[in-house]
Amino acid sequence: MQKNFSTMFSDKINLHISPEAKGRLLIIYTGGTMGMHYDPMVKSLVPFNFSDIISTLPELGRFDLTLEFISFLKPIDSSNMKPLHWISLAELINEQYLEYDGFVILHGTDTMAYTASALSFMMENLSKPVIFTGAQLPLSEVRSDARENLVTAIEIAAARKNGKPVVKEVCIYFNHALMRGNRSKKLQSSHFDAFLSENYPNLAEAGVSIEFNEKVLYSPADKPFKIFTKLDSNVLIVKLFPGITKEVVECIFNTEGLKGIVLETFGSGNAPTDGWLEAILKKASDRGIVILNVSQCIGGTVFQGRYDTSRHLEKSGVISGKNITTEAAITKLMFVLANKPFSENVKASLEESIRGEMD
Repeated sequence: MQKNFSTMFSDKINLHISPEAKGRLLIIYTGGTMGMHYDPMVKSLVPFNFSDIISTLPELGRFDLTLEFISFLKPIDSSNMKPLHWISLAELINEQYLEYDGFVILHGTDTMAYTASALSFMMENLSKPVIFTGAQLPLSEVRSDARENLVTAIEIAAARKNGKPVVKEVCIYFNHALMRGNRSKKLQSSHFDAFLSENYPNLAEAGVSIEFNEKVLYSPADKPFKIFTKLDSNVLIVKLFPGITKEVVECIFNTEGLKGIVLETFGSGNAPTDGWLEAILKKASDRGIVILNVSQCIGGTVFQGRYDTSRHLEKSGVISGKNITTEAAITKLMFVLANKPFSENVKASLEESIRGEMD
């Protein structure tokens, strides 16, 4: 079979072809709990054979859709997700963009918010849905949340109004809620409501019917779709805590090749007023290291300069991340550093919302 997409992916599988198909979706499996099942022979979880999914999940056969499937050749635990995988996903969607009405990406929950955030920045003028979903229990388990998450993610990806997709952005669907991908955060590891979008309303709620909150959906520019495939991973996340020492901070900020830091501060963007911290931040900023201030609080917003404990950050050249999540902040930093090479452009891009990631 001739294929143009990345060699990281398998051949496509037709899961379901409706004789009266009203749309065509590509389901992309990267790995994670949803696509696993217990194999008694090896006594562990192994990848599920998606070519047999209709027998396991017959609901998919009731869609008036053509559903096709593709997978990483070697599905990975999301803890092993890297920028290389993000680039491959963006390239795959770009290469298959005109062939499908939407995309559903099955992904492990641990780093799903990072991947969704990264792809939101890497894809410009996206006018089709890219819906991430996963599960806390494998599809093969009796009590699995995978069935509802997958079926509803497909329905959302296929939703149209006046002949156009309802959703035109990168989202996470989980436990009856559709969230903007770059506003989402994983909060639970042992409950089905694993994700939360604290600083932005849910885009849809799935109950008896799917109710879209259309006024908060993202509206892309009416321009050609394009992707960016450069990311700069020379970045760090530094979480402040009471008792953090000068020696530790100096060591971190002197990391060779370092270009950017997401600084997780207290409350509304506050940090210790010790003179040594201000001096380290100022020195780093002066030599071109970009420092982005985000709150450690779930749903926190940075108001840099409101209190004395944040005025010194502003003086040191630290940029306010406003109410951006840490996941969106670090991936946006990777994106901006790679695609906006001049310092003033970096600062301007970080201070403004480019994909609806902050207010």
